[in-house]
Amino acid sequence: MNAFKLNHWIFLAGAIASISFANILSEKPVPTDFSPATTQSLAENAPDSSRFTHMMLAQGLDEPMEMAILPNLDVVIVERKGAVKLYDDKEKQLKTIAHLNVFSGIEDGLLGVAADPDFEKNHWIYFYYGVAGSKNVSQLERYELTGGQINVASKKVLLQIPTQRTYCCHSAGYLTFGADGLLYLSTGDNTNAEEIEGHNPTDERPGRQLSDDQGTTANSKDFRGKILRIKPEADGTYSIPDGNLFPKDGSLGYPEIYVMGCRNPFRMSVDPKNSFVYWGDVGPDSNVPAEENFLSYDEINQARKPGFFGYPYFLGNNEGFPKYDFATKKEGPKQDPLHPINNSPNNTGVKELPPAQPAMIWYGKGESKRWPMVGKGGASAMAGPVYYRDLYPNAKYKLPEYYHGKLFIYEWIRKWIMAVTLDKDGNYVSMEPFLPHLKVIAPMDMKIAHDGAIYMLAYGTNWFAKNTDAGLIRVEYSEGNRNPMADIQIDKKYGAAPMTVTMSAEKSKDYDPADQLSFEWKIGSEKLTGKEVKHVFTKPGVYDVSLTVSDQHGGKGVATTQIKVGNTPPDISISSNANRSFYWDNTPFDYKISVRDSEDKTIDRAKITASFNYLSFGKDLASALSGANHGNLKYAATEKLYASLDCKACHTPDTKSIGPALKEIAKKYAGKEGYDQKLAEKIIKGGSGNWGTYPMPPHMDLPEKDAKEIARYILSLAEQKTQLPLQGQLKLAEHIGQGKEGAYVLQAGYTDKGANDIEPLKGSSHIVLRNPLVQMEDYEEGSANVVIATLNTGYVSSIWGKNGKFVSFKQVDLTHISRIKIRLQEEGAGGLIEVRKGSSTGQIIGSLNVPQGHVKDVKTDWKEFEVALKPTAGIHDLYFTFSNPDKSKVGLFFLDWIYFERN
Repeated sequence: MNAFKLNHWIFLAGAIASISFANILSEKPVPTDFSPATTQSLAENAPDSSRFTHMMLAQGLDEPMEMAILPNLDVVIVERKGAVKLYDDKEKQLKTIAHLNVFSGIEDGLLGVAADPDFEKNHWIYFYYGVAGSKNVSQLERYELTGGQINVASKKVLLQIPTQRTYCCHSAGYLTFGADGLLYLSTGDNTNAEEIEGHNPTDERPGRQLSDDQGTTANSKDFRGKILRIKPEADGTYSIPDGNLFPKDGSLGYPEIYVMGCRNPFRMSVDPKNSFVYWGDVGPDSNVPAEENFLSYDEINQARKPGFFGYPYFLGNNEGFPKYDFATKKEGPKQDPLHPINNSPNNTGVKELPPAQPAMIWYGKGESKRWPMVGKGGASAMAGPVYYRDLYPNAKYKLPEYYHGKLFIYEWIRKWIMAVTLDKDGNYVSMEPFLPHLKVIAPMDMKIAHDGAIYMLAYGTNWFAKNTDAGLIRVEYSEGNRNPMADIQIDKKYGAAPMTVTMSAEKSKDYDPADQLSFEWKIGSEKLTGKEVKHVFTKPGVYDVSLTVSDQHGGKGVATTQIKVGNTPPDISISSNANRSFYWDNTPFDYKISVRDSEDKTIDRAKITASFNYLSFGKDLASALSGANHGNLKYAATEKLYASLDCKACHTPDTKSIGPALKEIAKKYAGKEGYDQKLAEKIIKGGSGNWGTYPMPPHMDLPEKDAKEIARYILSLAEQKTQLPLQGQLKLAEHIGQGKEGAYVLQAGYTDKGANDIEPLKGSSHIVLRNPLVQMEDYEEGSANVVIATLNTGYVSSIWGKNGKFVSFKQVDLTHISRIKIRLQEEGAGGLIEVRKGSSTGQIIGSLNVPQGHVKDVKTDWKEFEVALKPTAGIHDLYFTFSNPDKSKVGLFFLDWIYFERN
């Protein structure tokens, strides 16, 4: 469950691959000093993070894969399903400029894009994608891009790579240019990575050639599992540059190959000064013992010259896989990394391979002894650019000297960015976190623009989906005046036309407190100014909104959002004559669920969902409600726990990923006695065999109670959910004997049909009924001191009612309530408790005079008083105020709880 290494997260983990060359055997020693103290001393001198301003330029992308930054700072973004999008830097808007006909199954699709180094003159842009149709090929193509439009007629096919589409995984497909104008293309091994029986994919049995990496990545006459290097020519062809791995005549291997022995070189970069090539590689999930746990390393690799980087024979520091016979199930000897031999019947290239090169950085699922900062769990290592400050002499946002010569690496699963320090020869020295406050959700690409700003693509939360948190991010560094941070708050994102939207920049900020900020909004071609603006959208459509916050020194920050006009979310209402805040023993609760939708002509009652549950964790209900997406609300808190782990890297609720869908697991074990315990043990210990040969990583540090609760949540997905009638009466008795912390939740929801090219929207409503005994220390707003339960107080928590102070409880339904019982302790000067509605100075609906007193035993000297309330119906904010006319008297009394009594 631990990401199954995200081994091939059908396109991402599979998307990253390779073995590294960082320490060229005897040329470069393997690093051994990786103490946190070394990194700490370096990081202490790092620039102040507040000098980095990040801004979301565009959001809501659909699986963004790579970007190309044009000379005018427009950005071309490719999405895996085939869309080509252009972010217009001047207009601050995103538009679709093309849609290529791609095969997007397995991990394939539109994967790479790069602008020609001479783009300002020739306007050439390159794409790499899986071509749709029955022919299994991927192509490197060139087009002309002028005036924000792609000239389809200018298409040139430079290179065609045969692939297989029977098995997943690993397509890679990253494009980048070196400083010498050469084009680099990474390709994945395109091999069945699941049926490996805990070993490496080297299945030589007849008919199993698609499961043998020796026929692809270790094959000198196959383009897959490689980094190719070519020189594009003006006529749409290419030539072979000097210095590739094999002779130009093709006698020993394809002359386009620069690096071979890669599993999935998903993200790479070329050092602009020495042309060293860096890339990340996601390792297999094997059961082969290794220096650190199993031979399942992710790697950051460095190629100083062309070479063979080991896979499928070696990983990490050239740790070898034993030769595994898939027919006899027996292990043989490991290969010699100095003299690797490819004797597979599926190999069409040379048998004697170049010496295997070890990785520069490698780490597994557990904590790394060499590189403890990389963390643990699922992984997808990626290599970003090497930064040289002197290459940006006049750049406004160039990074400080501190980062000169550092390599940036990043992690798709673990969501970190590191700055790696290298010595003058390119050897690893140390790593440190870079911009840890920048929470990029699944970083997918990282580049540095000519003005010194860093651009990043965020893939977003959910796989194979259009995510609201997927977008284009720009990060600017300012040495003097710091740029403002723009932030957009809007009161609604969806609605019918005409639609009035209030937009606020109130949460925008500037780390230079003396700065005076101005605010400019852009909606299409219209511009507005002010910290808060209102705009009426008169026609249906999707509108890009940008906010530019400027200071008086020329500093700017940008934020964007989208507003969709033409479809209103459904309005779900739950009416009741009963009290909507509390439950009492065996008290009936009547309800009626109604749905209205402005665009849907008729409401399909069968699509209205309704449920009623008793939950034992009422205090954390808001958190639980926000976490429940797929299962029983009873397991909402557990679902949030599950989402916080790396299990989702291999399991989705509904569809097979690396591992089986959660609902398939639930279906398989539904109704079987004791399987919650068995699944919990599997979660903790890991293993394989029940769902194929792909191993599930262990979670040894997960408490058994949490593992068992996760198992029960998974099994609950197979339970038949009974549909609650849309109108009825419920008897509230399930809470009896369950304590006072639980709550009943009545939920209703409906998803409309969509309208005016706006996607279907979901509306929901709920009523939460809590125990009428409410602890005073659980107040939502106020100025009272909370006294924590201790042995001295008899483990009673209370609040200290002080003169002139108050506490409040929001949205309390007083229907059918005429009295409140208060438990307090007469310890202090005494005074008046007033119950007010609306505010601390609002209408008084009840009061209680508490006499002065002093208790002999703080554990037992508690008294209960009743407060009669004026007849008050409906939902109100209640305020309890404490006062004494003698202002010198501070402490008045202590309050334990209140109880709302039903008529």
